[in-house]
Amino acid sequence: MNADPTTSLRDSGLRVTKQRVAVLHALAAAPHSGADTVLALVRDDVGQVSTQAVYDVLHTLTDHGLVRRIQPAGSSARYELRVGDNHHHVVCRSCGSVADIDCATGYAPCLEPSGLGRVSPGFVVDEAEVTYWGLCATCHTQTSQADGTAVDL
Repeated sequence: MNADPTTSLRDSGLRVTKQRVAVLHALAAAPHSGADTVLALVRDDVGQVSTQAVYDVLHTLTDHGLVRRIQPAGSSARYELRVGDNHHHVVCRSCGSVADIDCATGYAPCLEPSGLGRVSPGFVVDEAEVTYWGLCATCHTQTSQADGTAVDL
Protein backbone atom coordinates (compact mmCIF):
# COMPACT_ATOMS: atom_id res chain seq x y z
CA MET A 1 0.00 0.00 0.00
CA ASN A 2 1.06 3.55 -0.65
CA ALA A 3 2.18 5.32 2.54
CA ASP A 4 -0.68 7.81 2.14
CA PRO A 5 -4.12 6.20 2.70
CA THR A 6 -5.90 8.91 0.71
CA THR A 7 -3.74 8.28 -2.35
CA SER A 8 -4.10 4.50 -1.98
CA LEU A 9 -7.87 4.76 -1.82
CA ARG A 10 -8.07 7.06 -4.84
CA ASP A 11 -5.61 4.94 -6.84
CA SER A 12 -7.88 1.94 -6.18
CA GLY A 13 -10.93 3.82 -7.40
CA LEU A 14 -12.44 4.15 -3.94
CA ARG A 15 -13.99 7.19 -2.33
CA VAL A 16 -11.98 8.60 0.54
CA THR A 17 -13.98 8.37 3.77
CA LYS A 18 -12.89 8.94 7.34
CA GLN A 19 -13.74 5.32 8.20
CA ARG A 20 -11.61 3.93 5.37
CA VAL A 21 -8.68 6.16 6.26
CA ALA A 22 -9.04 5.24 9.93
CA VAL A 23 -9.06 1.50 9.13
CA LEU A 24 -5.89 1.87 7.05
CA HIS A 25 -4.23 3.83 9.87
CA ALA A 26 -5.32 1.16 12.39
CA LEU A 27 -3.80 -1.63 10.30
CA ALA A 28 -0.60 0.35 9.83
CA ALA A 29 -0.35 0.70 13.61
CA ALA A 30 -1.40 -2.87 14.42
CA PRO A 31 -0.78 -5.36 11.58
CA HIS A 32 -2.49 -8.76 11.76
CA SER A 33 -5.35 -7.34 13.81
CA GLY A 34 -8.80 -8.83 14.03
CA ALA A 35 -11.90 -6.77 13.32
CA ASP A 36 -12.48 -6.07 17.03
CA THR A 37 -9.04 -4.53 17.43
CA VAL A 38 -9.48 -2.52 14.24
CA LEU A 39 -12.88 -1.34 15.50
CA ALA A 40 -11.39 -0.15 18.81
CA LEU A 41 -8.57 1.70 17.05
CA VAL A 42 -10.97 3.30 14.56
CA ARG A 43 -13.24 4.46 17.39
CA ASP A 44 -10.21 5.95 19.16
CA ASP A 45 -9.40 7.80 15.93
CA VAL A 46 -12.76 9.01 14.62
CA GLY A 47 -15.23 8.50 17.43
CA GLN A 48 -18.43 6.53 17.09
CA VAL A 49 -18.56 4.09 14.20
CA SER A 50 -20.65 0.96 13.92
CA THR A 51 -19.19 -2.51 13.98
CA GLN A 52 -20.87 -3.22 10.65
CA ALA A 53 -19.24 -0.16 9.09
CA VAL A 54 -15.78 -1.44 10.01
CA TYR A 55 -16.58 -4.91 8.65
CA ASP A 56 -17.85 -3.30 5.44
CA VAL A 57 -14.68 -1.22 5.09
CA LEU A 58 -12.44 -4.25 5.72
CA HIS A 59 -14.39 -6.22 3.11
CA THR A 60 -14.15 -3.40 0.55
CA LEU A 61 -10.44 -2.81 1.15
CA THR A 62 -9.78 -6.54 0.85
CA ASP A 63 -11.78 -6.75 -2.39
CA HIS A 64 -9.76 -3.86 -3.84
CA GLY A 65 -6.40 -5.36 -2.85
CA LEU A 66 -5.45 -2.74 -0.26
CA VAL A 67 -5.78 -5.18 2.64
CA ARG A 68 -5.06 -8.89 2.95
CA ARG A 69 -7.30 -11.12 5.04
CA ILE A 70 -5.69 -14.13 6.71
CA GLN A 71 -7.28 -16.68 8.99
CA PRO A 72 -4.89 -19.00 10.80
CA ALA A 73 -6.54 -22.26 11.85
CA GLY A 74 -8.54 -21.80 15.05
CA SER A 75 -8.37 -18.02 14.84
CA SER A 76 -10.71 -15.29 13.72
CA ALA A 77 -9.87 -13.41 10.54
CA ARG A 78 -7.01 -10.96 10.75
CA TYR A 79 -6.08 -8.16 8.40
CA GLU A 80 -2.84 -6.60 7.20
CA LEU A 81 -1.61 -3.99 4.74
CA ARG A 82 1.18 -6.11 3.26
CA VAL A 83 -0.37 -7.31 0.02
CA GLY A 84 0.72 -8.61 -3.35
CA ASP A 85 3.97 -10.29 -2.36
CA ASN A 86 2.58 -13.68 -1.29
CA HIS A 87 4.48 -13.68 2.00
CA HIS A 88 3.72 -16.19 4.72
CA HIS A 89 3.12 -16.06 8.46
CA VAL A 90 4.44 -17.49 11.71
CA VAL A 91 1.81 -17.93 14.46
CA CYS A 92 2.41 -18.52 18.16
CA ARG A 93 0.35 -21.46 19.43
CA SER A 94 0.21 -19.93 22.90
CA CYS A 95 -0.54 -16.20 22.59
CA GLY A 96 -1.68 -16.12 18.97
CA SER A 97 0.78 -13.45 17.84
CA VAL A 98 1.37 -13.36 14.09
CA ALA A 99 4.43 -12.16 12.20
CA ASP A 100 5.32 -11.97 8.52
CA ILE A 101 7.77 -14.41 6.96
CA ASP A 102 9.12 -14.01 3.46
CA CYS A 103 8.79 -16.92 1.05
CA ALA A 104 10.77 -19.82 2.48
CA THR A 105 11.85 -21.86 -0.52
CA GLY A 106 11.90 -21.59 -4.27
CA TYR A 107 11.22 -18.41 -6.08
CA ALA A 108 8.66 -15.98 -4.73
CA PRO A 109 5.82 -16.45 -4.65
CA CYS A 110 6.58 -20.16 -4.11
CA LEU A 111 4.48 -21.16 -7.09
CA GLU A 112 6.18 -24.44 -7.88
CA PRO A 113 4.76 -27.11 -5.57
CA SER A 114 6.37 -30.48 -6.11
CA GLY A 115 4.17 -33.13 -7.68
CA LEU A 116 1.38 -30.79 -8.73
CA GLY A 117 1.39 -31.99 -12.35
CA ARG A 118 0.96 -35.55 -11.17
CA VAL A 119 -1.83 -34.70 -8.72
CA SER A 120 -3.69 -32.13 -10.81
CA PRO A 121 -2.48 -31.84 -14.41
CA GLY A 122 -3.03 -28.39 -15.88
CA PHE A 123 -3.70 -26.72 -12.55
CA VAL A 124 -2.35 -23.16 -12.52
CA VAL A 125 -1.26 -21.86 -9.10
CA ASP A 126 -1.47 -18.11 -8.54
CA GLU A 127 -0.96 -17.91 -4.79
CA ALA A 128 0.57 -19.97 -2.00
CA GLU A 129 -0.35 -19.65 1.66
CA VAL A 130 1.96 -21.10 4.29
CA THR A 131 1.58 -20.80 8.05
CA TYR A 132 4.39 -21.80 10.39
CA TRP A 133 3.29 -22.73 13.92
CA GLY A 134 5.32 -22.68 17.12
CA LEU A 135 6.01 -20.52 20.15
CA CYS A 136 7.13 -16.90 20.04
CA ALA A 137 10.22 -16.03 22.08
CA THR A 138 8.17 -14.69 25.02
CA CYS A 139 5.91 -17.75 25.26
CA HIS A 140 8.84 -20.12 24.76
CA THR A 141 10.71 -18.46 27.62
CA GLN A 142 7.63 -18.55 29.88
CA THR A 143 6.99 -22.22 29.07
CA SER A 144 10.63 -23.12 29.70
CA GLN A 145 10.67 -21.25 33.00
CA ALA A 146 7.43 -22.90 34.09
CA ASP A 147 8.77 -26.40 33.48
CA GLY A 148 12.25 -25.60 34.79
CA THR A 149 14.10 -26.00 31.51
CA ALA A 150 15.06 -22.38 30.97
CA VAL A 151 18.70 -21.78 30.25
CA ASP A 152 20.32 -18.41 30.82
CA LEU A 153 22.87 -17.54 28.16
